[in-house]
Amino acid sequence: MHARDVMTPNVISVKPSATIRDVAGLFLQHRISGAPVIDEGGKLVGIVSEGDLIRRAELGTEKQHRSWWLGLLSADARAQEYVKSHGHQVSDVMTRDVASVDEQTPLGDVAGLLESRGIKRVPVLRAGKVVGVISRANLVQALASSLPQPAVDEFVSDHEIRERLLAELAGQPWGFAGRGVIVRDGVVHLWGVFSSQASVDAVRVAAEGIPGVKRVVDHTEQPPIPIGL
Repeated sequence: MHARDVMTPNVISVKPSATIRDVAGLFLQHRISGAPVIDEGGKLVGIVSEGDLIRRAELGTEKQHRSWWLGLLSADARAQEYVKSHGHQVSDVMTRDVASVDEQTPLGDVAGLLESRGIKRVPVLRAGKVVGVISRANLVQALASSLPQPAVDEFVSDHEIRERLLAELAGQPWGFAGRGVIVRDGVVHLWGVFSSQASVDAVRVAAEGIPGVKRVVDHTEQPPIPIGL
């Protein structure tokens, strides 16, 4: 899937000249927490979010610095903080370094961008123009729509369950030898010595994802601790 498949189209955007009051009202009216900032020529120039509005002089929430800490801040940094907390237009508070994706960007890359930048949403572009916004919520919605429904009364033999599980584990660094998997009446039994609990959990999840598996029973052991450590 790509960004265009899950993005929210018909984007609500604001202009750099919009007032902070107008943006706050827009967020409340449409129940959104952020919007791209687009200039008169249709170019994406920033993004404004709730996070840009929480440090405000009107609320008494502007950043306060103790005298010793204030001395460590450059004059430019203090000036930027003042603009952010006292400015009246979107252009004063918006984030200018905007991360964006193309409509053909794979969802895996979108998720990686949101995670690495610590952001909740990203504009989607087509030929340089904003055509949508994709957020963490959109990815969760895509996940909910993609998860397969459990098959009803599907019979899968124990042998087939075991073969599917071994195929899934093949080549995985946390997998283990086939002799550690026994399947009986749809119940997967795990045996052997694992390097970590995370490895046990990974094998369990792999088994649970196979049709016909009723449950997974863990008989595994942790490796012995060397004497003297």
